[in-house]
Amino acid sequence: MILAFVVVCEVAFWVTIVAGLVARYVLRRPRLGAGFLIAAPMIDVVLLFLVASDLLRGGTASWEHGLAAVYIGFSIAFGRPLIAWADIRFAHRFAGGPRPVALAGSAYAKKCWKDLLRTLLMAAIASAIVAILVLLVGDAERTEGLLAGFRIVGIVLVVDLLWAVSYTIWPKKPAPRPQPVRP
Repeated sequence: MILAFVVVCEVAFWVTIVAGLVARYVLRRPRLGAGFLIAAPMIDVVLLFLVASDLLRGGTASWEHGLAAVYIGFSIAFGRPLIAWADIRFAHRFAGGPRPVALAGSAYAKKCWKDLLRTLLMAAIASAIVAILVLLVGDAERTEGLLAGFRIVGIVLVVDLLWAVSYTIWPKKPAPRPQPVRP
């Protein structure tokens, strides 16, 4: 059941973001768009409430509960830059905004290191959520399943680290610019 909540909250999060961007740029209703974008983090609060109430009502934690903690950590750590990424593209497509800049070289490597820091923040937030849930439930046997998500977070951290190191050593080359066609 918790997995369904995670999926529904993930879908609702992105539907809310897209609705906010559509309201802002397509419908030209910036205040309505801002309302949707501000409401998006509330979906994480709903998911946290659902997970905590399931465990406090006697449920046994599973990997899905750990996934919810990781998802909430991801949403908090990466939500703002993901929304900014989408916002730039919507502004370009629907409001005549500037073309998104493709990063290369040291700028891309710097972004990779920032993403690694965000991944560490995600892991810290997920850990804090798990610790709070373990303390609230007070039963180590029932909360053991919460720890399953940390293997995934560990793998993601290693991949992020390797990604940042590789683009620091071998910088990403800029995309070739299309040559104008001569008649």
